[in-house]
Amino acid sequence: MPKTVKLALEDGTVFTGTHFGAEGEVDGEVCFNTSMTGYQEILTDPSYRGQIVAMTYTEIGNYGVNAEDVESWKPHLAGFVVRERSRRTSNFRADGPLDEYLRKAGVVGLEGIDTRALVRRLRIHGAMKGVLSTIDLDDASLVAKAQASPGLVGRDLVREVIPEKAVSWQEPLSPWALAPGLDSEKGSGTVSRNDPEGASQKRARTPFPDAPHVVALDYGMKWNIARHLFHMDCRVTVLPGTATAEDVLALEPDGIFLSNGPGDPEPLEYAQQCIRGVLGKKPVFGICLGHQLLALACGARTYKLKFGHRGANQPVMHYATGRVEITTQNHGFAVDPDSLPAELEVTHLNLNDDTVEGLRHRSLPAFSVQYHPEASAGPHDSQYLFGQFREMLP
Repeated sequence: MPKTVKLALEDGTVFTGTHFGAEGEVDGEVCFNTSMTGYQEILTDPSYRGQIVAMTYTEIGNYGVNAEDVESWKPHLAGFVVRERSRRTSNFRADGPLDEYLRKAGVVGLEGIDTRALVRRLRIHGAMKGVLSTIDLDDASLVAKAQASPGLVGRDLVREVIPEKAVSWQEPLSPWALAPGLDSEKGSGTVSRNDPEGASQKRARTPFPDAPHVVALDYGMKWNIARHLFHMDCRVTVLPGTATAEDVLALEPDGIFLSNGPGDPEPLEYAQQCIRGVLGKKPVFGICLGHQLLALACGARTYKLKFGHRGANQPVMHYATGRVEITTQNHGFAVDPDSLPAELEVTHLNLNDDTVEGLRHRSLPAFSVQYHPEASAGPHDSQYLFGQFREMLP
């Protein structure tokens, strides 16, 4: 018989559904993602640490999971909520079903609830703390646990997802990411989906010894970002986000990348201090949490959004071109435009709510965006930003 699982919110709302994945009890901030595809990338994005994610698309799991599309070494979210889990896996790349993948990873799943009602509540009242449980099915007890859970504000979640030591990144982009016409970066060219020999050559490529050296500060970095940096014919060294400016500069980088990551950026004083120590000495490019940390390092402030931006359909205006980019996003905090110092210029704007989506330092080689140009999973509108960073390198 299907096992019952309950999701309780801090406002007293309780949803009852059917369990899949692992059994257990987890707490976290309940949020929603509007993507129609890319659930495996969402599951393995370290930026979801401490969150219970509800998908707005009605059926999830229909194309299964595979080993190539992961964005980190394991799923990092606390729990996963869907309207309907597909019982049939239909894709030639699939290694197995979603249910089995979550069970092995220890992620509690819930299906069969009215996800539209849940999302409407989160949109109206804001993201809430919650508890997902197959163990405790008492409504009052679960609501009390949700109210007592720590939430995201003021917590340093980066230390829970960063690598233990520095690594030299050697993995290129997947041939599936290099469809004709999408290769806008400065690199060694496009591999056609119909060219498996070219794909194998691409996978075997390594940068020349005198290639530009990029040090990527990993605060919870999606692996496709490192793949893009490597694809630009750069030597890439990934450092834990707790590294100091001295650690970074000792590696003699030609450029410094600031990655995405989970949670509240303001408690991360060590990261802000590191960024201040490297600004002006090497070109800097930041994404998502890296964008917020760059702003904080320059004297700006951040704030918590009501329910965040999570999905693959966020429209962003690029001021320099007038072009609207459809972007992938995953963040619950944003840069306060009223706090920006004079040396920071807004380059991109969210057309849904006018939040800051991009910044550029007026006098130093440093820029950042709030969204995810590495496009895993899509869209590919913003991959030019990696080429922009490459042009800043020798």
